[in-house]
Amino acid sequence: MKPPFLILETGQPVPSMRRHRGFPHWIRVAAGLGRDEAVVVNVEAGDELPGRDGFAGAIVTGSGAMVTDRAQWSERSAQWLRDAAHAGLPLFGICYGHQLLAHALGGEVGNHPGGREMGTVHLELHPTAAADPLFAGLPASFPAQATHLQTVLRAPEGATVLARSHHDACHAFRWGERAWGVQFHPEFSAGHMRGYVRARQDALRSEGLCPRTVAREVSAAPHARRVLRRFVGHARALHGR
Repeated sequence: MKPPFLILETGQPVPSMRRHRGFPHWIRVAAGLGRDEAVVVNVEAGDELPGRDGFAGAIVTGSGAMVTDRAQWSERSAQWLRDAAHAGLPLFGICYGHQLLAHALGGEVGNHPGGREMGTVHLELHPTAAADPLFAGLPASFPAQATHLQTVLRAPEGATVLARSHHDACHAFRWGERAWGVQFHPEFSAGHMRGYVRARQDALRSEGLCPRTVAREVSAAPHARRVLRRFVGHARALHGR
């Protein structure tokens, strides 16, 4: 039996998308993990965090919550992530999970000065990504799905920033050799992204953006999904050492 991955569930999709199940399911499918290859712990709902032993790695979901609210469940999860990162457990944070991991490791998270980033965005890799296990060999620029208001304003000390978008300077970072955060959503299909744009159309209009234009510009993002799958493969390889 392969060791399972732990998925820390930190929130739920927007209501209109919940008929497609939750973030852990989307992540498991996008990562190519079977039902018995993932253990889900709903930390937002108060589930206890397990010990690290026996897991190949941990993946932290996105959320509609804000890291800066310092909710008890969030801070408890941050402490767990801090300890896990220092212990060498492979970690992969997505959106809120990216921000929570940065916060846990001493970075700064807050509202993005430029406001919301939503839709299919184009990532630009830094030269440092060429030697990264998850990003090496990917195109210098590729599309990814994103939806967020808060951001990593300052990466943790010692972290390597790997990617940026026109809007966000820290779309991906690696801390140490086994912990990654990505602001984008590698588990989102184009359909998921369009569903989010529809759900946020009033907010987009109030911010001077056209929801129809944002939705029309949504496209597939296979390279972003590849980053998630690479994490799974890399974590499994590390566990086998």
